[in-house]
Amino acid sequence: MHHFPEVKFEDFTCESPDFIAKLNDKKIGIELTEVINHLEMKKVESTLNKIFRQAEILLEQEDTTKYRGVYFLEFHTNVRFDNLEHQEENIISIYKSIKKNKAVGCVKSLRKSFHRRNVFITHEYSMNLFDELCSEKILELIEKKNEKFPYYDTSVDECWLVIVSDMNSIASRYTFIQDKEHLNEVKSPFHKIFHLENLCGNITSIK
Repeated sequence: MHHFPEVKFEDFTCESPDFIAKLNDKKIGIELTEVINHLEMKKVESTLNKIFRQAEILLEQEDTTKYRGVYFLEFHTNVRFDNLEHQEENIISIYKSIKKNKAVGCVKSLRKSFHRRNVFITHEYSMNLFDELCSEKILELIEKKNEKFPYYDTSVDECWLVIVSDMNSIASRYTFIQDKEHLNEVKSPFHKIFHLENLCGNITSIK
């Protein structure tokens, strides 16, 4: 919406593609998909989010007004979040860290940002200077979406593919795209293909 302010969304509820929009008197179908940069981190992140939610519930039950905010947590490198025996212990460490406003147990550091309604806990954002996103992963994703293209709504004038890197996700974030020139070789029935990262809103036109 930032890059195409003149776009008017017509349908947020369709499934193939995800959205229907109007642009310059054209009906545009927009298919949205996330590119995962670190598959091994996806499972860890899913477990982490469940732990965060349990700690959020504890804090909200005690006093939402007192603890509301967004908390960014960094953890000690030896912490295993997939160990069920330690999950309860980790939840309590997170809860105590926020309550005392200082790192406790598995928590290495924390910082708080304002939020006017609820308690949100997330992993501290940190960039690795050599964290590349391989262009092959983007091309493989485009290939998978190409296969589904014939099943999309045929009433649209154009169909766009928007590939997103969720930079707030450990599994999705990246620093740079490796071998970016390979993206110029893309072949696809999609009328336009973009790669978008949600932290700074940088957009790359692939097709």
